[in-house]
Formats: sequence, C-alpha cells, structure tokens
Amino acid sequence: LDCTPDIWALHDWSVWLTPFSPRGGRRFDTTFFLCCLRDPPPVYPDLEEVVGSQWSSPLEATESFISKEIWMAPPQFYEIRRLENFASLSDLHKFCLDHVLEGVERWMPILLLTADGQISLLPGDELYLEDSNFLENLLSTEKKTEEIMKEGKKFHRLVIYSRHVYSIHVTVQSKYKHVYPKTYVISKSHL
Repeated sequence: LDCTPDIWALHDWSVWLTPFSPRGGRRFDTTFFLCCLRDPPPVYPDLEEVVGSQWSSPLEATESFISKEIWMAPPQFYEIRRLENFASLSDLHKFCLDHVLEGVERWMPILLLTADGQISLLPGDELYLEDSNFLENLLSTEKKTEEIMKEGKKFHRLVIYSRHVYSIHVTVQSKYKHVYPKTYVISKSHL
C-alpha cells in the first residue's frame, strides 16, 4: 500500500491474561492499545475474525452491552468503563502522554465461584491471592455473591451475574497511577 503505520501514535493502555478455566481452551495474553484520532478511520472487516465494526463512545458501548445489542468480555467492559473517566478526547490524549513513563501492569484475574455467580478478582483486591497455586485452580465458596460483597472492604473486582450483567467494584489505588473505572453497580432490575 506504500504507507507506514504511525505506531508512535499508539499508547499502552493495559494488559490482561485470560484466567484459568477448568474447561480448558485457549488462553490469551492481550495488550490494549489506545490511539486518539479526530475522525474514525474506515474499517474493512475480513469476514472471518472481524465480521463487523461499530464506533461508539464508552457510554454508548455500555448501554449497547446492557441492552444486549453487543457483548463484551469482562476485560473489555472494564476498559470501556475506565475510558468513561475522561470528559473529552483531548483529556484522554493528555493522560496518555503524561502516563507514558509509568508503565502498564499485567493482570490475570482469579475466578471465585460463588453459590450464585462468579467474581473476577484483580490485583489489589483483598481476596486476590498471589500464590501461584491459584493461577491454575479455581477458588470457590458456598456463600452467595451478596454475602461475599458485604464482608469485604478492599475491592478490585468484577462481579459477573450473567452474560450481560456485570458490576465493577474498586476501592484500591492504582499501582501505576492509571485510572480505574468508577464503581459500577448494576441495578436489581437487571438481575
């Protein structure tokens, strides 16, 4: 195509490792990059891995997810909610430029199966275990999700109620001066 991509316009945003699953399957080491553009570029789906595209604001993406128009994996939902901290594209771009030397933390959620759902524990959460034994085994409890949430104080977790119902709870400070999403609690009517 006689062009060179502007890789210097990309900003490291986050890195997620797929948590262990007893069902096996593929695991991914996914880096999220951010690029601030004034106008959306054209997208050419390959109709195999990418079958469509949609440009949305973080709020629009959240609303589309809740209304079941689109589905987002928990890390995507978390990152979309994180982007809602910025009032404008220029604020986001300034943050990326100021944050470039801070580094990016790699996260691997640990799944806690509750009696009625699951909680994706992230680094900094009081229940997150650094013990490598739990990187390949699930945690489980007979307690219900609501009980676990009432008992805790130091949160960095996604509560997964169903395929389209997540809530985010964050009370910890970022290790690398990154922004965390605002706590997002799903209303009882969605449960």
